Amino acid sequence: MKWTDFDLENTIMNTLGIDVVEFSRERVVATMPVTPKVHQPFGLMHGGVSVVLAETVASSGSYLFIDPEKQRALGLEINANHIRSVSSGMVKAVGTPIHVGKRTLIWDIRIFDESENLLCISRCTMAVVNISSTS
Repeated sequence: MKWTDFDLENTIMNTLGIDVVEFSRERVVATMPVTPKVHQPFGLMHGGVSVVLAETVASSGSYLFIDPEKQRALGLEINANHIRSVSSGMVKAVGTPIHVGKRTLIWDIRIFDESENLLCISRCTMAVVNISSTS
């Protein structure tokens, strides 16, 4: 599976400008511009956007470990510790799998600003389900 296999036109990724720039079993990296559309009322990137970015990295990377013809990887749990804020520029999320099982995958995702300052640490657990059980 290649990243270009996904149709992203009508997704939150397209809406927020999330771009996956590295896509392997060892590491998934995504970038996103910080513009007013991702701000909270005080002009800083909304913490929920960090969570969207983190889960995007974990979700997309999980597809490299499943059979996409028979299975889906769905977010089961996510947490995020917001360490520093950002109001403009580009952010980068770097995800690495820390557990790859038959039914769950756990990802560590770290989000950085353009100066490589750590903004957020997130852990995301993905559930692997059979397509017939997702409906």
